[in-house]
Amino acid sequence: MVTARELAQHLAADLAGNEAAWDQSLVKLAPLDKAGPDALSFLASNKYRRRLTSSQAGAILLKADQVEAAPSGAALLVVEDPYLAYARVSERFSRQPPPSGRIHPSAVVSEDARLGEQVTVEANAVIGAGCDIGDGCRIGPGCVLGDRVHLGRGTQLMANVTLYYDVILGADCLIQSGAVIGSDGFGYAPHTNGWAKIAQVGGVRIGDRVEIGANTTVDRGAIEDTVIEDDVIIDNLVQIAHNVVIRRGTAMASQVGISGSTDIGRNCTLGGQAGFAGHIKIADGSHFTGQAMVTKGTREGGLYSSGWPIQPSREWRRTVARLRQLENMEQRLKALEKASASKSSSEQEDPE
Repeated sequence: MVTARELAQHLAADLAGNEAAWDQSLVKLAPLDKAGPDALSFLASNKYRRRLTSSQAGAILLKADQVEAAPSGAALLVVEDPYLAYARVSERFSRQPPPSGRIHPSAVVSEDARLGEQVTVEANAVIGAGCDIGDGCRIGPGCVLGDRVHLGRGTQLMANVTLYYDVILGADCLIQSGAVIGSDGFGYAPHTNGWAKIAQVGGVRIGDRVEIGANTTVDRGAIEDTVIEDDVIIDNLVQIAHNVVIRRGTAMASQVGISGSTDIGRNCTLGGQAGFAGHIKIADGSHFTGQAMVTKGTREGGLYSSGWPIQPSREWRRTVARLRQLENMEQRLKALEKASASKSSSEQEDPE
């Protein structure tokens, strides 16, 4: 429970609108068209501006040029970036139970593991030998930490996360349920009778404030470590292969796949289902739209796309049919160009 006045102080926002609503309790977040007097809402885009005037929200985050269109009964928190302000206050409305700071009786913790202060270890979690768990960490139910895992202060593992041996996570990371970090990379040597497995002897090093989504997998390095730098955010169902490097501030959406030894630069964005070949380098500030097929590196930042946006099925079939004719069309065009050039040459030699 919080008031608009308290949120304004937290955000350094200007308060406007109905003064009687400044100290009214706000207990939840809601969109403009569904919010009631006990809810905080926000206007991040002018395409939703028509919903502002009729909103019943108790308080609204908005820009200065949107104040005139706001309802008279709401407290108004005037900020430069309403969406960013919403992100910064959203934690106050979270319903997730706070960490208990206790170790559940069913948890199995190695005798030589080091646990900092106020560490929460929930039911059926396993912590291996030589683990180093920082202050305020939370290890959810069913998590398994192999030997010599390191967690920086404040890092949270949701239910059923698996960290293999020698995985290092920095401070204030959040790993969602079902993620697997440090499993073997896909390394095999072919021989006459099949495949010889290559031992994956590297580890995984993850920086501070990294978030990894549910059921995402990060493979350990073949020789050197797989590396994810600070402030990287990774969605659900992403595959990161051995020896990949993901540099600071990069974000990737669901079902991205990154092949081994690829280096993703700083502040990149990878759209859903984008696929990256191995052993390529992506420049800082490169942005890939969904389903991009990236077979070579980029030398400079910018927006990159591949794939085929949808169109009506009949049009798509005609387009595909034309594509299949491209080779024949190219040959016909070359023949016409050759005939035209020959005719032009003959006319120049014999103007009569």
